Amino acid sequence: MASAFLLAAGVSLAVTQPVDPPKEITARDGTSMVLVPVGEFWMGLSEGEGLDDEQPRHKVYLDAYYIDKYEITTERYAKFLEFAGWQKPINWSMVKFPNHADRPVIGVSWIDADAYCRISGRRLPTEAEWEKAARGTAERRFPWGDKRPQAAIALFGQMTKFSYDILKPVGSYPEGKGPYGAFDLAGNVAEWVQDWYDGESYRESPEKNPPGPRNGQYKMVRGGSWSDMPVYLMAASRTSKLPPDTRNAFIGFRCAQSMQ
Repeated sequence: MASAFLLAAGVSLAVTQPVDPPKEITARDGTSMVLVPVGEFWMGLSEGEGLDDEQPRHKVYLDAYYIDKYEITTERYAKFLEFAGWQKPINWSMVKFPNHADRPVIGVSWIDADAYCRISGRRLPTEAEWEKAARGTAERRFPWGDKRPQAAIALFGQMTKFSYDILKPVGSYPEGKGPYGAFDLAGNVAEWVQDWYDGESYRESPEKNPPGPRNGQYKMVRGGSWSDMPVYLMAASRTSKLPPDTRNAFIGFRCAQSMQ
C-alpha cells in the first residue's frame, strides 16, 4: 500500500542490488587473498579411494571466506619476527635476503603460524576451508585438476637435504593453482590448518562450517611438500598430523579470513 501511494505521488523507489564481494583483497600484512564463494562441496573420499580417516565422502556447506593467494614468505615472516619479537623458525640462519625473500617460510610450528595469522587480523583456515580452496565443487583430485603431478605444475619429490634454494618463489606454478586462484596448495611446502586431528571427525562433523574437533593431540597439515611423493599432494589427503609444537623443513602456512 505504501509503495503504491509513493509511486502514484511520483516518488521513485530505489532498489538496492546486492553487491558481489571482491574476488581478491589485500590483508593487513600486504598479502593478497582470494575469495572462496559461499556454498556446498564434497569433502573427503568414497570408500575404497583413500585412507579410513579420509572417508566418508560427505557434503559440507561453507560461508564465503578469503584465503591467502600465496604461502607466507620469509620476507613477511621476518617483519612479524621484528614486530612481535617472536622465536625464530628452525633453519632461519639459512635464509639469505633478498635471494630467499619470496620463498615460503618453513620451520614454523602450528603455534607460530596461528600467532602470525592472529596478529595480522586473520586465522588459519579450517581443514574444510583448505580442502574446498584446493578442490572446488568439482572434487578435483589435485588443485589443478585430475592430472598427476608433474615438475611443470608443482614442486615435489626432491629427495635431498633441505636448503632454501630448493624451494620455489611463491606463485611459480600458475598451471598448478587451485580453482579459486590460490597457488602452491600442492607441493613447495605443506601447510598447517586450524583443526585438531580426529580419525572419526568426518563421520561426526557438522554439515555447516565444521570447526574441527575441540581438542586433540595432533594438528592437521595439508598439501604435501617439496620432498613428498605425488600421493601426498592429493587435495583430500590427510596423511600428515603432528604435535602443534613441531618445527621442521617441510611445513609452512597460509591464512584465511571470514567475510566481514
